[in-house]
Amino acid sequence: MNTKMPLLKVVNELSKLPGIGEKTATRLAFHILKSPQVYAHALSEAIRELKEKIKLCSVCFDLTERDLCGICADLRRSKATVCVVEEPQDLLAVEKTRVYDGQYHILHGTLSPICGIGPDQLKIRELIERLRDSAVHEIILATNPTVEGEATALYLIKLLRPFPLKLTRIAHGVPTGGDLEYIDAVTIGNAIKNRVTI
Repeated sequence: MNTKMPLLKVVNELSKLPGIGEKTATRLAFHILKSPQVYAHALSEAIRELKEKIKLCSVCFDLTERDLCGICADLRRSKATVCVVEEPQDLLAVEKTRVYDGQYHILHGTLSPICGIGPDQLKIRELIERLRDSAVHEIILATNPTVEGEATALYLIKLLRPFPLKLTRIAHGVPTGGDLEYIDAVTIGNAIKNRVTI
């Protein structure tokens, strides 16, 4: 039992990761155990560096090693538009499109009263402060089309309405290459409501 204790500790810690159940955690723990010692040290060092060196950008709250992230420090990016997203991975998804050249603001979550997450737990106050001292002309709300994402977008719309800027919301609808007969009614309804003039 004593010899298995470190293995059980690793399984227990790995199973706390999102999307990792006990079986996957056990498989990962055995993989680490069978790997060369140098791999285990490199993995633990990478995790330690991640926690010690990564911080939040002082402007947009993206993950960075410096005070300003690469996007906020890039003088070629437009300061007139700010795209508001829920999490850093959402920023990456928008960046992959290569069609947006403005700034970002990461909320680090969504409003969820059931989970005890209110406006004070998100980077909403920082967004308001940012708008008071900047030349932002448009806010793009790019929260996810979930109940929490929509509630967060509605809250932000009410909060930002008094500011003299353009408020837009990313469109939701039929994905490229999708067949209407296989798409759910809510998605088709959103596509109809958010149709554009051609």
